[in-house]
Order: sequence, then structure tokens, then C-alpha cells
Amino acid sequence: MSLVRRARPEDAAEVLRLRQVMIDSLRSAPGSGPSDWHTQSLPVLQERLAGEDGEFAAFVVDSPGRPGELAALVAGTVEYRIGRAGNPLGRVGYVFSVATDPGARRRGYARACMEELLAWFRARGAGHVLLNASPEAEPLYAALGFTRDPDPSMRLLL
Repeated sequence: MSLVRRARPEDAAEVLRLRQVMIDSLRSAPGSGPSDWHTQSLPVLQERLAGEDGEFAAFVVDSPGRPGELAALVAGTVEYRIGRAGNPLGRVGYVFSVATDPGARRRGYARACMEELLAWFRARGAGHVLLNASPEAEPLYAALGFTRDPDPSMRLLL
């Protein structure tokens, strides 16, 4: 029996907590924790977690000995982009919100969650998977077969 399971609507607050852990780990100085965005995000996330046939999935590991708490989280989406050689269906997986509770690190939880998410992408016909990796997480992703791409992306905040 796998430690990993699909996240459910009742996990939404914990999923947001772990997302905050990830966000804080990317900053040079951790933020102050939850803010208004948690409150605004909660109902939308609960709805997305209830839709198991959609293009969004989150996989989690329950925290041993701490009922109701999560030890690890991986979330991703499948998006459509016009097909091309190597991906004629145009289905692309995108990984985000990979986080492990600080007290549960170095136990293989993130890897196990990633393996479930990658299987989910494969089952949906994704031709490739994209993610942004911190230097600390790059060895995990490399071990799973990810390679660095030159990043020509740009961003516009609306």
C-alpha cells in the first residue's frame, strides 16, 4: 500500500499550508505565513480537489502520528498547447507546489508524490512535463529524468 494518495477537498487547508512552506522556502527571508490569499483560495481549491476527472491533481502523504496534517504535497495540471513533433496531442504537464513539511523531510515523500503525479500525467497523454526547480530540489528532479532547458519565458503581471 502506497503512502501517497490523491488529495481531497478536506485537505485543502493543509495543501495551502504546505504551499506556503514552499513559497517561504523560495524567499531569502520567510514570509509571515498565511494571508488573505489563503482565505480567498480555499473554496476554489476545495472545488478543484473534488473534481477528480479534471486537469488538476494534487498528491499527498499524511503526516505520521499527526492526524489531519500532511507531510508532503505535489500538485500539477495538464494543459493543452498546439501539438508538435514529439507531442502531437499538445498535452503538457506542469508541476508546481512541491513541498514537504520541515519535520518530515529526507524520507522520500516528495519523490513518492512526484512518481504518482508523473503516472497521472502519463495516463492523460502528456507529451512532456515542465517545472521550475530550486537548486535544492534539482537533484530529485534529475533523478526522475528531468533536464534543464534554456528558459526563454517572460512574465506580465495583470
